[in-house]
Amino acid sequence: MITLAPIAAAAPAAIEQLLDAAFGTDRHGRTAYRLRSGTEQIPALSLAAFESGELVGTIQCWPVELAAEDGRIVPMVLVGPVAVRPDRQKDGIGRMLMEAMLAAADAGHADALVLIGDPEYYERFFGFSADRTGGWDVPGPVERHRLLARLRGPAPLPERGTLRPRQEAAAAALR
Repeated sequence: MITLAPIAAAAPAAIEQLLDAAFGTDRHGRTAYRLRSGTEQIPALSLAAFESGELVGTIQCWPVELAAEDGRIVPMVLVGPVAVRPDRQKDGIGRMLMEAMLAAADAGHADALVLIGDPEYYERFFGFSADRTGGWDVPGPVERHRLLARLRGPAPLPERGTLRPRQEAAAAALR
């Protein structure tokens, strides 16, 4: 049976081993890592999945912001990585982690979420879309159709701007 816990319940070394197994040891150069550079994961939205006391999955979320061309700063949460031990992928663990994180986000921890991922999966099951992200700049390469956002509430996301790590003062407010 899978149990979810705050990510702090998992040993940092075990998390790193899981991430290496799921994404490779070269993962640190990816754009998502640049987006969260200098920030700390958001505890209320970052979870670990355990089975019989063994770490089998994690989801981490990070404070970012969209600096819109019109001068607005839109606080957002970068979702990911969502990591599942390779031999347990396709067992629903990633989906369980996403659903728990989205429930926490929708309960008031975040209104605007962004991730880099498979649009067919994240749009179909979780409501993420690339509809508004095509004009966003990011600090590194990204396949435009894989830059996805999900907004809770009526305010639209800016069509143009730069996605970047959230400034520390804003990030501290989420903790």
